[in-house]
Amino acid sequence: MNRRLITLSIAALSLAAWLPASHAQSTAWPDKPVKLVLSQPAGSGPDNVARLLSERLARNWGQPVVIDNKPGGQNAIGAQFAARSPADGTTFYFATTAALITNPLLFKTLPYDAQKDFVPVSFVARSPFAILVETASPIKSIEDLVARAKAEPGKLSLGNEGPRTFSGMIARLFNSRTAAQANLVSYSSVGVGVQDLMGKHIDAMVADLASTAALAKQGRMRVLATTSPKRVAGWEQVPSLSETMPGFDMVGWFAVVAPAGTPPAAINRFNRDLSALLADKEVAERIATMGPIAEANVSVAQTGAFLRNEMTRWTAITKEIGVLPE
Repeated sequence: MNRRLITLSIAALSLAAWLPASHAQSTAWPDKPVKLVLSQPAGSGPDNVARLLSERLARNWGQPVVIDNKPGGQNAIGAQFAARSPADGTTFYFATTAALITNPLLFKTLPYDAQKDFVPVSFVARSPFAILVETASPIKSIEDLVARAKAEPGKLSLGNEGPRTFSGMIARLFNSRTAAQANLVSYSSVGVGVQDLMGKHIDAMVADLASTAALAKQGRMRVLATTSPKRVAGWEQVPSLSETMPGFDMVGWFAVVAPAGTPPAAINRFNRDLSALLADKEVAERIATMGPIAEANVSVAQTGAFLRNEMTRWTAITKEIGVLPE
């Protein structure tokens, strides 16, 4: 009898020891749907990349990854929503350079604090911008564009999304470093500006390559140059602005951040699985067709260091072009 009791006790202890481990394994993150907030509308460049990645992550995790588009307010609406979301590992923010870096430098007050309200999760991709013209335009190169802008001060029109946006700052830096005097025309969105460009209402447009790549590849617009420090993969025939303006480096990017206080386990798992996806050749190539360049194997710590360096770099750029916070 005693031997039987001992045997049953050992079995019970073994079962007790096994149950917590099994339970912990079954509830490992994510154990419920994950939300990915964007400040851009559906169909935009960032949205296309986020949807591709969310579909793959959902398969890996066995949980839905829901894209929640909250455009408007120059990224402030989406950023505020993400910052105020529960820090429980169910909500992440697919952020752009504007939301985390340039907005804090351009606006005195924001409904979120980019440095305090978020913690880094993972870098995603670099998103070069481009200067484009309508296909039939007589402007065939950046040199042509600069020469015409100088010959007719204030007449050549260069579209962008406004002085306090990424494309607007690129346009101002372009004017400053080339001594061109292009007339900077602001639009409420890339799409509206592109329509005016194709309708020949403006001469050129500064826009992110992710939002314009498809039209450019269809031959409906021509890319004169990209804003990256070197030529972009898949666009090797297009010169970089740095070739005529050494040191010109105005590349946007996408990064995933989370509300401050999000459990490290969720952050580390997200980083690990997203890095694996970005390292996948097929995924990277699909992202490249959209314009951005995927960047894999960037740790949580490296993502944080990158964000801090970008704030320092952009602080200097805003001073160069004379943009003060409002």
